[in-house]
Amino acid sequence: MTNSAVAKKSYFTYSDYKAWELAPGERFELICGEAYAMAAPSYYHQSILMELAGQLRDYLKGKPCKVIPAPYDVRLFYADDETDNTVVQPDISVICSAGKRAPEACRGAPDLAVEILSPSNTAGEMGRKFDLYRLAGVREYWVLDPAMKTLYAYRFNGEAILAKAYTAADSFQAGIFPDLPIDLQSVFEEEPPL
Repeated sequence: MTNSAVAKKSYFTYSDYKAWELAPGERFELICGEAYAMAAPSYYHQSILMELAGQLRDYLKGKPCKVIPAPYDVRLFYADDETDNTVVQPDISVICSAGKRAPEACRGAPDLAVEILSPSNTAGEMGRKFDLYRLAGVREYWVLDPAMKTLYAYRFNGEAILAKAYTAADSFQAGIFPDLPIDLQSVFEEEPPL
């Protein structure tokens, strides 16, 4: 995939996406057929990801749900013929159905999608992803804001959306795993190196 390849075509499917030859470290998401380049995450972003993924991994040991950090493709509206046009890479996916955990990608909506904001994230991008996750059937969606040290949790229950914000000082219980306390102080504790 090159910028000139994107300029020549404006609508892509998963079949196109998987055929792209990317440079090392280059990543794209495909949202409603449109390609979006992804910037490399920062040290602090990755520190948050590792701590949160570790807490989820420890909790899920021996349970059917599995935690998978990015980069791992999620084909939200999976189609066997590869005509689906939305492939995202949440920072963390929790997938409870073994049938969805394929070697190449999650085939359908994960149960939990976690995004950690970076300076390159836009409000429009996050709004699109919010809508896509809800429509695809994600049960819970977390957005972590490293700058504000805040976690925004959204539970999708049919048409109802339950939303709440938590700071590093708060106690947070995951909605889909009610016996899982998340230690937000540990998640946000490590400061970026100078």
